[in-house]
Amino acid sequence: MILRQLFRSVHTNYALCYASNKALLSKLRKKTGYTFLNCKKALDLHDNDMEKAEQWLNEQAQSQGWSQALKLKSRVTSQGLIAMITNNNHGALVEINCETDFVSRNKKFHDLAQIVLNTVLQHGMTIEQDLLVKKTMLSTESINKLCANDGKSLKDHSAMTIGLIGENIDIRRALCMSVQPGVHLYGCTHPTPVNPVPSSYGRYGVLVALKSDENKEILGMQLCQHIIGMNPVKIGDTKVDIPTDNVDDELTMLYQEFLFNPSLCIQELLQTEQVEVLDFVRFEMGENKQILDIVETCG
Repeated sequence: MILRQLFRSVHTNYALCYASNKALLSKLRKKTGYTFLNCKKALDLHDNDMEKAEQWLNEQAQSQGWSQALKLKSRVTSQGLIAMITNNNHGALVEINCETDFVSRNKKFHDLAQIVLNTVLQHGMTIEQDLLVKKTMLSTESINKLCANDGKSLKDHSAMTIGLIGENIDIRRALCMSVQPGVHLYGCTHPTPVNPVPSSYGRYGVLVALKSDENKEILGMQLCQHIIGMNPVKIGDTKVDIPTDNVDDELTMLYQEFLFNPSLCIQELLQTEQVEVLDFVRFEMGENKQILDIVETCG
């Protein structure tokens, strides 16, 4: 009788312990995204201490990521996305490339994009605002040196993601844009996300700065979409620039037909709405070096 009770007690304690460990394992795996075996190993090594297990997993992933990054760095990264974010008077655009379209839609890749985007935006907020519109282009080298909120460099975050997804990743470029009061900043990506939020991803991304007495959200978004679709290379100056003979070939924004109402040109639209386009930036995933140079001068 005593032996039976003892066996039941041991069995019950084992079952409770097993259930507890299983719950920890499930929680750790869900939180970190690492494999079942790695999460179990991490918990076993650290006596089921969740915090220490997670730290160990991240350290292992970082180490493996750097090793993987070195092996894959010569691979071509022809896919990827453009990420965009706006926050009141500040905005940022980022291009991140990977090897395949499949990975460009991967959650881990999007998580990296969000970290990069937030970090670039915060960096932009620290840049001295001495113009109505301040536009700062960042190279891959400059971006990689920036540190995210957790203190790790974006290069470290990139290496960790490479280790997780097994493809080369290149944070190709980023741009910060800030505007002063009286100027409104709008941004969008295309394809348009199902649930638009302050940050979004697509193959194209735009930021546009409008000078107006009031916030014109609908017009701002329409002009963003116009810039994506019509691809002007500059705003234009009516005193200097001359319209082309064929409106379909027009690259000066003021003389282009408005995408949402072709009976109006952009110049007429802006006069009607009493607004002025001060500057804009258009990113297209994978565009060549010659096009990148235009980004600096389109305003």
